Amino acid sequence: MDLNKTISKAGSAIVTVTVFLFALFLIINLPMGYFFVCLILPIGFIMMTAGLQNECEGDRKIAANIGLILAAVYATFIMLVYFAQLTTVKNELLNEQAAKLLVFGKFGLIFNYDLLGYGVMALSTFFTGLSMKPENRTDKWLRALLMIHGVFYFSCTFMPITGMFARMSSGGDGIGGRLALVVWCVYFLPIGILSFLHFHFRNP
Repeated sequence: MDLNKTISKAGSAIVTVTVFLFALFLIINLPMGYFFVCLILPIGFIMMTAGLQNECEGDRKIAANIGLILAAVYATFIMLVYFAQLTTVKNELLNEQAAKLLVFGKFGLIFNYDLLGYGVMALSTFFTGLSMKPENRTDKWLRALLMIHGVFYFSCTFMPITGMFARMSSGGDGIGGRLALVVWCVYFLPIGILSFLHFHFRNP
């Protein structure tokens, strides 16, 4: 058994399943559900990215290494954000100031960290895509989706700086934000599927 291939395929499968569940829980508005799957998604993403980095040729190794390092940075931010929601926010009685900082739906500090994490993820996919040398149509689509996803870095990083989300915190039911995340899921789901196919059909 090729352990590298197995881990890479497993990571791609985790990404696919968790992104699908993320979209489902967003649609039915089950916060604890999508908080939980967002703890698992980064693990699969690192496994998938490590698989692409491992097969990268020498002249593109730096781009692949950057992609993997940024995947780890993304995972750190995101796992801290959602672990806080499932533990401190869920189980403790927070005062108003703490709630503004820690409750995801308040669009405060923890929400901004979440956006920064996904901005870093976008940079990770860009560099990972840059490192690929497509061998077939599946690879070409995967590479294109990974690199185009890098555009999300700018919105995820700079929109919170404008203060627009802080102004949203005083009202609204969050439907618009959930819809935007569902759209992201629709975009990212093929990346997980194409990655799985890439590893499955690639020769050891």
